[in-house]
Amino acid sequence: MTAYRARLTEVDIRRLIKATDEDERAAAAHKLCRSMDKAELDDEGRAAAQKILRLLAEDAAELVRRAMAVTLKASDLIPHDVARRLAADVDSVALPIIHFSPAFTDDDLIEIVRAGSSVRQVAVASRPRVGRDVADVLAETGSEPAVRALASNDNADIAEAALGRCVDRFSGSSEIVTALAYRQVLPLSVTERLVELASDAVREHLIARHAVAPETAIRLANFARERATIDLVDQAIGQADLGAFVAGLNARRVLTASLLLRALARGQMALFEHGIAELAGAPHARAALMIHDAGPLGLRAIYDRAGLPPRLFQAFRAGVDTWRTLQAEGVDTSGDLFRQQMLERYLTQRPHAPREDMAYLMERLDQTPAVVQPKGAAAA
Repeated sequence: MTAYRARLTEVDIRRLIKATDEDERAAAAHKLCRSMDKAELDDEGRAAAQKILRLLAEDAAELVRRAMAVTLKASDLIPHDVARRLAADVDSVALPIIHFSPAFTDDDLIEIVRAGSSVRQVAVASRPRVGRDVADVLAETGSEPAVRALASNDNADIAEAALGRCVDRFSGSSEIVTALAYRQVLPLSVTERLVELASDAVREHLIARHAVAPETAIRLANFARERATIDLVDQAIGQADLGAFVAGLNARRVLTASLLLRALARGQMALFEHGIAELAGAPHARAALMIHDAGPLGLRAIYDRAGLPPRLFQAFRAGVDTWRTLQAEGVDTSGDLFRQQMLERYLTQRPHAPREDMAYLMERLDQTPAVVQPKGAAAA
């Protein structure tokens, strides 16, 4: 077998030297490289093979160099100097070698990453093994596709600080967040950052697959519920048919006392009126009349008919009274300024609202933008 390989190598060497056509030389290079890679070479044979590879690496034809790079991309036969030469070649030659060759040191790979080519960074990040120092540099300077490839590579040794850097740089990339979330091993600090950024499905995977503190899981569940409630309250502002919108909420069983109290505290009286009417099974006009009845019984009667918790009545009463007071002061109840004033005034009364609802309202107050004074207005 060895003698046959030797004869094949000699034939192909002569063919490679004599051939003038690039395609023919590339085919000869492919066969020669495959033969040398499979041969059982002693030290002398290995040295001779590497001399041939150095000649191939200098061939003027890109097709020949590519044939060598593809055929020997994962071989330990390619010497270090040839690997570096091929890595500096055109992409069609360089990428297979960068992606697979064991000839490179970590310093070589870091040099390739820092050169800045995104496709070559991806090739480094996708290698069968990526050392910690190389991963650090990719996390710090790699392009988005390269960091995504790194995050997807469970054979990359990525330190906790480097994982955090990936999150810092690409927290807005759902693909990178998802790739990080599906790594086999994640430190707790990174997991807890990712759960705030991930989609619902990925968040569930993180909580189920990785260690998350119980209090974090509870906080995340509350966050998801609050986010859904916030969305519903905000969505109501732009509804042309608020009655139908509220009926849809009730059909989904999300027309809760908490939702109505948050809407009322944020000045969305129309949503509150339609919500009470829906729950009480009363026409909107009748429910609104009872809510705004100045007497002591109207609000209480429609509130009880709606089946809302008795313990929260005073919190609702405070909201209605605050809304009525601001209306009497001549404030336009349809604008953002009113909603800010309503929320501020309501919270100063220390209403007996549930803790989670108060936390939500305080968070919304923090998110409310300050009213910008018109240009040219006199300073107070």
